[in-house]
Amino acid sequence: MLYHLLLPLHQYISGLNLFRYITFRAGAAAVTALLVSFIIGPLVVRYMKRLGAVEAIRAEGPASHQAKTGTPTMGGLIILTALLSGTLLFARWDHPQVWILVLATTWMGAVGFLDDYLKLKQNKRGLIPRYKLLGQLTLGLIIGGFLYYFAADFSPQFAEIRTMTTLPFLKNSHFNFAILGLDVLYIIAVMFIITGFSNAVNLADGLDGLAIGLVGIIATGFAVLAYVTGHSIFSHYLNISYLPGSGEIAVYCAALVGAALGFLWFNAPPAQIFQGDTGALALGAGVATVSILIKKEIFLLMLGGVLVAEVLSVIVQRYYFKYTRKRYGTGRRILLCAPAHHHFELKGWSESQVVVRFWIIGILLLFLTMTSFKVR
Repeated sequence: MLYHLLLPLHQYISGLNLFRYITFRAGAAAVTALLVSFIIGPLVVRYMKRLGAVEAIRAEGPASHQAKTGTPTMGGLIILTALLSGTLLFARWDHPQVWILVLATTWMGAVGFLDDYLKLKQNKRGLIPRYKLLGQLTLGLIIGGFLYYFAADFSPQFAEIRTMTTLPFLKNSHFNFAILGLDVLYIIAVMFIITGFSNAVNLADGLDGLAIGLVGIIATGFAVLAYVTGHSIFSHYLNISYLPGSGEIAVYCAALVGAALGFLWFNAPPAQIFQGDTGALALGAGVATVSILIKKEIFLLMLGGVLVAEVLSVIVQRYYFKYTRKRYGTGRRILLCAPAHHHFELKGWSESQVVVRFWIIGILLLFLTMTSFKVR
């Protein structure tokens, strides 16, 4: 918004010319999101306590977590307010990528909010899983359909590779989701990516600071990837597809980094508030949509490798238990508890050790992703 309001005045106030630069607006969006988090964070914490919106800790988890019973939840409202404030203030409104990201974030934020609200008001189960899945798939269908049928509204370059994704470690190489000309497979792939990653962040949100820290690391990587993808010189130098307008996605990613740091202030151990599904589902959908818009979906698996491992740990644990129960009459487990972060807690790691070590792995994956552009 400020780009459109203030840039025309730069002929009178020369300093306003800064709004022309994505790097300045991205930095401003990050700082704004951080400050908004600091301002509204204490208000949301107090309000949720007064409202009685507190987390119920599952009995089958580590016993140490029972001390967290009564901690306020729905802190995702802090994240969403900060993220959208930074994005809408400093991103250009004439780029459709911005509005798709706003749609993805608010849509899944609303689904998560409904889930948290139902847990509070009606029952501890919250939104029926199939309805939550329907919300995720519907969002994927809308975004996938729009990107496929209206790709030319983004740029001719985007329309040319609309069903493709960039392959890491290979120069000018792409994988086409629309295998054998079946364009519907691209839309299905978008639905799967958004649904899978929103659930991945939700599963990882079991330790103080874990999920929001990992999302901040992922957003940092995507801020760089979005910027270079939308820069004609850098994209040519790195031998990646140039997609005009992608630089504005860096503003969203920077705002997400600021919002993540701001929320981490309140979510660091011992957490004053949890983000709940309101934040987790929205963040997962947001970063997944970023990867789709800049055609770096496979890089999402690299940057979000820790989150992917969390999902796989749940899937493997569940189906191995079912298999052994059917074969031997008694279900067996590979992990002490799933998701994987609980397994390491039960192995004797403290909560802070698990969180920081998972963050370190996330940072290593960030470095690996960045270096993949030169190892081609």
